Amino acid sequence: MEHNIVSPSRNFSTGSIFWMETLLAAIASMLAVVSALWPDWIEIVFGIDPDHHSGSTEWNVVIAWVLSAMALATLARRSWRKRLSARKEHSHA
Repeated sequence: MEHNIVSPSRNFSTGSIFWMETLLAAIASMLAVVSALWPDWIEIVFGIDPDHHSGSTEWNVVIAWVLSAMALATLARRSWRKRLSARKEHSHA
């Protein structure tokens, strides 16, 4: 039996939250890599040059994606551990 977290609008299991956080961490990681390998994407996609080709804006975006991925991975790990502890409690009860 999965431990449920009650939300005002919906009932999510910790397993669902874990997979959502894991997916978002993977997407953020992928975006960090793409941003690092394709540094001029802001200029190409939005048609603006906020840093006048210095690359500082793109590196700040890469850092933001990396920090987001790390935070989401940490949340996913916490959700996974919460799910495991709930299973252990249920099996010992």
